[in-house]
Amino acid sequence: MDITEFPRDWSTALVLVAHPDDPEYGMAAAVASWTAAGKVITYALATSGEAGIAGMPPEQAGPLREDEQRASAAVVGVDEVEFWGFTDSELFNTPELRAKIAETITRVSPDIVLSLYGGAEWAPGAPNQRDHMEFAAAVAQAYDELPDPPRALFTNGPGSTHAVDVDGFVETAVASLAEHEMYLSVLDPDTPVVDQARAQVEMTTGPIDGFPAAHASGFTQLRPTG
Repeated sequence: MDITEFPRDWSTALVLVAHPDDPEYGMAAAVASWTAAGKVITYALATSGEAGIAGMPPEQAGPLREDEQRASAAVVGVDEVEFWGFTDSELFNTPELRAKIAETITRVSPDIVLSLYGGAEWAPGAPNQRDHMEFAAAVAQAYDELPDPPRALFTNGPGSTHAVDVDGFVETAVASLAEHEMYLSVLDPDTPVVDQARAQVEMTTGPIDGFPAAHASGFTQLRPTG
């Protein structure tokens, strides 16, 4: 498949995701490159990831994960981070969720929207989360129903149509993901947080066939399709 360079002629983007750390598992290096070039990025998260830390009650985990996400976003130059308060692990493509997505897109009025991969598997034997699939479907449907949508909708995941040269921004992405310190330390207590972060970032910032960069992040353009 031919890979097209990600457009550069835009100024603002809205990143829509389900949980804290979702932007960091694939988008952070690209976001860092964009903010370094003067573009303005806003993050909006459906949940606070309150079900994501084993052994920690949701009322404690939610605020902690919000703080980690804000710190993580700041590393890549994102100052605006909002949380919608939907229930972690219980996201569904409901009218309520689609209405919040539409309201946020309209209010922020970005040039482009970036969101999550909605397929069933990241790779053979690597299933996607249901929250991600439901959220991605809601974003696509809400986008399609907008009377005046942004110029394009991209997702981050397999089957890329576009790529961003992120040479020079990989370590920034590692530092960004490592800000999710409590989440990662509980997820894998035996591996230092920065090592976990580096392994994850390296999986999503390697070379992409057909794109001339040593480090690249891939995105799939969903809308417009023409």
